[in-house]
Amino acid sequence: MAKRVGLLKKSTRPAVWGLTLPDLSSLSISSVAPLFSMAAAGQLLVQLAGAEVLWAIFAVAIPFVFSSWIFRLLNHHFPNAGASYHWSRRVLGRRVSQFQSWILMMAYFWSIPPIMIPAAEQSLSLLGIARPGAWDVVGFSLLWISFAATVLLLGSRVTARVTQMFLLAEVLGVTAMMVIGLGHWHPVIMTPADNTAHLSVRWQHIVIAMVVAATIVDGWEIDSYAAEEATKPRITPGTGGIIGALMVLAYYGLSWSVMLHNVPLFVLESHRDVLMTWAQMVIPSVQRWALIPILASTAGSLWLTTFILSRALFAMGRDHILPSVLTRFNRFKAPIWAVITPSFVAFGIVCVNLLWTSITSWFNLVLSSAGFFLVLEFLFDSITASVFLSRQHRMSLPHGFDGHQHRFLQIISWITSLWLLTMTGFFLIYGGQVIGKGMDGVVGTLLLAGLVFVLIQRKHEGLETLFIFEPETVMMKTSSPKQ
Repeated sequence: MAKRVGLLKKSTRPAVWGLTLPDLSSLSISSVAPLFSMAAAGQLLVQLAGAEVLWAIFAVAIPFVFSSWIFRLLNHHFPNAGASYHWSRRVLGRRVSQFQSWILMMAYFWSIPPIMIPAAEQSLSLLGIARPGAWDVVGFSLLWISFAATVLLLGSRVTARVTQMFLLAEVLGVTAMMVIGLGHWHPVIMTPADNTAHLSVRWQHIVIAMVVAATIVDGWEIDSYAAEEATKPRITPGTGGIIGALMVLAYYGLSWSVMLHNVPLFVLESHRDVLMTWAQMVIPSVQRWALIPILASTAGSLWLTTFILSRALFAMGRDHILPSVLTRFNRFKAPIWAVITPSFVAFGIVCVNLLWTSITSWFNLVLSSAGFFLVLEFLFDSITASVFLSRQHRMSLPHGFDGHQHRFLQIISWITSLWLLTMTGFFLIYGGQVIGKGMDGVVGTLLLAGLVFVLIQRKHEGLETLFIFEPETVMMKTSSPKQ
């Protein structure tokens, strides 16, 4: 079947080009949300890894930093709003990309409710409501998801500006934590009885902590999903992600070092919010106001996680893997239904989770599976890069025919693939034992649902298309699925 080539229409591109490298970098840093991530996952990480929590974070952060260089390479050759899903389609084929699209949806969708609930609870705490009822949390969750959707529906430029304002509050909070924390530095205290005691941590727990840590070191890849909205689609997406990944790694290194040397380990283990615990012990007179930068971090993470998912859904709708209604824009050139649909479906999940307590434990296992799917998503990306560099790069534009090779990137893509594959394997073996007996069933069910999703796509092969974004010519190529 012959290719059809035509001018790029408004209905096939997310927005007018306008995001610069500073915009993309700020999106990448804010999307990781260091303060929120520490507040939300800190207790579980300490319970799993003990004093080795920082090493567990670094152990998963290193392949993620490697992945940021891989993302830059893939962005250079295949800039697209679908990012990971699109790269897989171009390199590994239609079937693999269909399964990866499911993994991508699971990774980012199940990351939204665990952000929405803390945003509501932190807002209520800031108002002086220490023990809010379920309906209070539901009401404030609705306010926050509505605000997040509004920011996204005003377009990518407005999203970047609002994000930068919230990021400023977070950066000031992290800076204050560093300065104050260094003034209260002391050796790590393991137990209340003996500050030299060694907290016994099984290596299986550290591996699971690495998977949990994946949820706090991801997000920098948002600039890849904004590739079609960047001023330089082949250059700045990926570069912004590298900056974001390295900055966040520095944040975590400093923040966790301060926390572990300011607060006894057994105290961190026994309190749900480790950041507020730190503030209460180190700056008790103003500890309530420490919620402001944490809430700013949480809010930014909420709409930026939704941003990633909305661009992926838009690209899948454009290729007819998902309903084409997801490609419709409002007057601000934002994909309206790709934003609204996941936002309010996630709000529905929050309502069910909070109001029907009989199934709360099951939902918590589902929400906890997001870390596994994030690691699996990055595993597919590393494999995509490995195959691309090994088989296709020499024939790929824009500069593949000049004969150069990326030997270093090829090596780290295989190392990262093996690293992440090992992590997913250990999680499948030990995740149920460490997190909860139902985790194996939840992950297995969601993976099986992904295979069903792929089988359903076989019935619509005649409708599926492939949209190739070419920034140099501002043109789009549409090819049949078999090409």
